[in-house]
Amino acid sequence: MTENRNHQPEKPQGPAHKRDVTRRKVLITGGAAVAAVGVGGAVAASASAEGTGTSASGASTSESASETCYRLTGETTEGPYYIDADKIREDITEDREGIPFTLRLKVIDADTCKPLKKAAVDIWHCDALGIYSGYESMSGGGGGGGTPPTGAPTGSPTGTPTGTPPSGGPGGGGGGHQEPTDDERYLRGTQLTDKHGYVEFKTVFPGWYQGRAVHIHTKVHVGGTMTDTGYEGGHTCHTGQFFFAETAVLASAEVSPYSTSTTERTTLDEDTIYGGGGTQDGLLKLTYRKGRIDKGVVGSITMGVDPDETQDGTS
Repeated sequence: MTENRNHQPEKPQGPAHKRDVTRRKVLITGGAAVAAVGVGGAVAASASAEGTGTSASGASTSESASETCYRLTGETTEGPYYIDADKIREDITEDREGIPFTLRLKVIDADTCKPLKKAAVDIWHCDALGIYSGYESMSGGGGGGGTPPTGAPTGSPTGTPTGTPPSGGPGGGGGGHQEPTDDERYLRGTQLTDKHGYVEFKTVFPGWYQGRAVHIHTKVHVGGTMTDTGYEGGHTCHTGQFFFAETAVLASAEVSPYSTSTTERTTLDEDTIYGGGGTQDGLLKLTYRKGRIDKGVVGSITMGVDPDETQDGTS
């Protein structure tokens, strides 16, 4: 995908204060995101972040959904394992094993609160054992043949993760872009938002690897066109990551193949990229059957972006 990476000039301050305040907040209607429905049956559990003081939807308990506003969705670095938007598809699972996961996103203009239609949304993430397609030889996953840990990871580990993560962390919070080492493209995909700003992906619940909490990468592109070879032109107006509540991650760790991982897990509170701001920092609202997370999970969030800015995540 070819992008114009020239940064737009900063917006003036002073008289435009009221507009700036509007741009820094987005109105969430009908709940924090798309209403989640059950995968394979009724949803009975809703995961929330532990230790963050914020619900999974990011909404204050003292405010109604129609009154709740969030700032612009937080920007993060791209990480070293991004591959241009050349896989236009809804189902990105391919042959990867894991808990079925549906990701429902809504993209809106943080200034007008209106949906962004025909914006290209990329997502990419590791598989259940921490491996990234395109970079299998470089990923830091573990499991599948080793000795499984005794019991599921705890929510409050003693001390910090041991060892030194790869430079920048696999797909994580730093380091320059790395060229792909293989032709695999599982768990990667791009779609255009509809007229209401919605897009949905079918994938698997991500696993973990050394030094990072469970997460999904995302980019939002505007101003380009869809071609036979992918999305081309325009610019990237948002680069971020989605995060998962500890309760859901602990539940997933009891399900195969996640349970075979021998990699020490980094909790949400320990993660160096998650800002602790709930929805504003990419914390997903997760719904699944209580005690049966293996049947599937739905994750949803609304992203407030500035379509006039360039946020390619490489700075």
